[in-house]
Amino acid sequence: MEDDAPVIYGLEFQARALTPQTAETDAIRFLVGTQSLRYDNQIHIIDFDDENNIINKNVLLHQVGEIWHISASPADKGVLATCYNKTSDSKVMTCAAVWRMPKELESGSHESPDDSSSNTQTLELLCHLDNTAHGNMACVMWEPMGDGRKIISLADNNILLWDLQESSAEAVLSSSVALEGKGQLRFTSGRWSPHHNCTQIATANDTTVRGWDTRSMRQIYCIENAHGQLVRDLDFNPNKQYYLASCGDDCKVKFWDTRNVTEPVKTLEEHSHWVWNVRYNHSHDQLILTGSSDSRVILSNMVSISSEPFGHMVDDDELSDQEEQHQEEKIFVYRPFRIKEPLQDSVIATYEEHEDSVYAVEWSSADPWLFASLSYDGRLVINRVPRALKYHILL
Repeated sequence: MEDDAPVIYGLEFQARALTPQTAETDAIRFLVGTQSLRYDNQIHIIDFDDENNIINKNVLLHQVGEIWHISASPADKGVLATCYNKTSDSKVMTCAAVWRMPKELESGSHESPDDSSSNTQTLELLCHLDNTAHGNMACVMWEPMGDGRKIISLADNNILLWDLQESSAEAVLSSSVALEGKGQLRFTSGRWSPHHNCTQIATANDTTVRGWDTRSMRQIYCIENAHGQLVRDLDFNPNKQYYLASCGDDCKVKFWDTRNVTEPVKTLEEHSHWVWNVRYNHSHDQLILTGSSDSRVILSNMVSISSEPFGHMVDDDELSDQEEQHQEEKIFVYRPFRIKEPLQDSVIATYEEHEDSVYAVEWSSADPWLFASLSYDGRLVINRVPRALKYHILL
């Protein structure tokens, strides 16, 4: 039975890295990376059984260091990349590597063993993304919809494009570019666009957002002072090719049309502290998730700048008699479709299950109505889009 109540899972360690298992589209699965200075770090594989509303977990050891960023291959369920801290010669470096989980854990919906602590397994190292010449790694991005062979890492002020060789056993640097100029040039985050044949990425450094062409490694747009303070995260609208969301330490979330970057198309000011994360829903791009140091997760309905400003187009044949009756007051008829009146932008819900900074929010790759949020104290919360809104969008 589907229920709107949140499901909460507590890790033993602090954590800030979260990703859905992108290549897994049947089972609801998230990967969480821990940040512990005293103990071996771990990756928790979280499988959510939505029929019984319970979480099953498996734990993988990540012994090389505390995890700052985690991302899953879009093509191979068993492959992931992490950015992690490593101390050598009393200097702390943030490195990146590509890993494979044990074969038996690749697919979702595993039962948790009775004593999961004795069942901790180790990740297999596939290759390092060698950054000795390039500085500290901020994040690793996989080419969306790709074959899992192309990845980009951001290291200090460098954009590095890697080709993963057969079985990901080696990463070859195929091209790179360094950001030059005055001010703080270190990249904080980036996002690979699913549009334009996956030839564009966006990066954030300090208060600036930039677009890049991955073929020429040239800058294609620049939004200076996109935010009043540090830009923390970016995301592309999956259905509208020029639309980009950004968030930052000025407590704002902004939406941009990259063809005209003088002004944001829309600004959200609902959080009271730094906004760490912004995510578009993959299927219904009016649904926007944000997570913040104010310990809150906010779900917004930004329908005016979505690909469906009139809501979901419904063919007459799709509606049952009961639904037809329910719809009569709200729609005017325009054959062959029924089109709703435009919906209003609004905050749908504010989730307050966290007591610490929310460093990550992510939609499930398998269920468009389900999302996870992670706070620094190791609390993972799984929530659903409110049922009333879900049916409002679908009907």
